[in-house]
Amino acid sequence: MAIFEFSSDSEADTDRLGAALAAVLPPGTVIGLLGTLGAGKTRLVRAVAAALGVPAADVTSPTFVLVNEYAGRVPVFHFDAYRLRDEDEFLQLGPDEYFESPGLTFIEWADRVESCLPRRRIEIRVEPTGETTRQFTIEAIGGEPCATDRLSAELSDRT
Repeated sequence: MAIFEFSSDSEADTDRLGAALAAVLPPGTVIGLLGTLGAGKTRLVRAVAAALGVPAADVTSPTFVLVNEYAGRVPVFHFDAYRLRDEDEFLQLGPDEYFESPGLTFIEWADRVESCLPRRRIEIRVEPTGETTRQFTIEAIGGEPCATDRLSAELSDRT
């Protein structure tokens, strides 16, 4: 997959993107999330999880607990590497068990633990472009676990 760009003008747009990702990402996908504090990384995870049947109110930032697990049609595992001292501390969380599971594994601040991540993964950069607008850049790393045309088609179906 080349790079896929998505502009979100509202939370409803982010929900549409989350639903499209939930529809096209195969179980077992690892997703690295990149972006500044408050960019909308957790908001995107909430949108994906909601599309998989997880109550939106159940999805919270794992900043202090380091990993949250959500039971939906596909399990969602949500890591946060922001407060970790180093990659060894991340490895102590047992991420390989999550990476090998049939769920979707999201890692906020993935750039802090990049060498611990699977070679094949999705990276999503979230960039605020205004108070309520965001630019999402989605890229497959190390292979093609999610085709751009499938994501684009899924989003078109949700307009």
